[in-house]
Amino acid sequence: MFVRAYLRASTNQQDASRAKEQLKAFAAERNLTVAAWYVENESGASLQRPALLDLIADAEKGDILLLEQVDRLSRLDEKDWDTLKTTLKEKEIRVVAQDLPTSWMMAVSDPTTARMFASINDMMLDMLAAIARKDYEDRRRRAAQGIEKAKAKGAYKGRKEDTDRNALIQRHLKAGQSSWKEIMELVGCSRGTVAKQAELLKASQAAA
Repeated sequence: MFVRAYLRASTNQQDASRAKEQLKAFAAERNLTVAAWYVENESGASLQRPALLDLIADAEKGDILLLEQVDRLSRLDEKDWDTLKTTLKEKEIRVVAQDLPTSWMMAVSDPTTARMFASINDMMLDMLAAIARKDYEDRRRRAAQGIEKAKAKGAYKGRKEDTDRNALIQRHLKAGQSSWKEIMELVGCSRGTVAKQAELLKASQAAA
């Protein structure tokens, strides 16, 4: 049984590998070995996550996708969550999360037993994914309210731009010798940051 563990954090300031030892111990308790690790710093609200997409592409029928929590897999809206679920089902990837006890039976070798728990597990996955999305939207709303309040008081300065980092990203993009993934690893930034700098570079080149 091939176990693929997925670790995610939203920003580069967070340690995406934080739960690695915890998942190793969880797997070992069930006589499983994590054979592959997929780690990234990307928003769970986006479906376009390179490591997750690599995991799905690499997975074979019956493989296990191991998580610490369901919100590591999804903070997606309903449409994108349905898309991800469909993809996982088509490849028969079994989702096992530490915070979802009904999913633990997906890690058994007996396919009949696993199927017996599949419907219950799917329902619980849907529920926790919806809760994770609501939490994401609530936090964004509270952050926006805080910014508006600070603006009203004249206290909001916005996030300071990392000009040195952005200049380095643009130099790599201009050179054209590194992929976006390589730039992310070299500079230590998210895919969204590279995309933004790529757009700015394109605009400046067009205006030149």
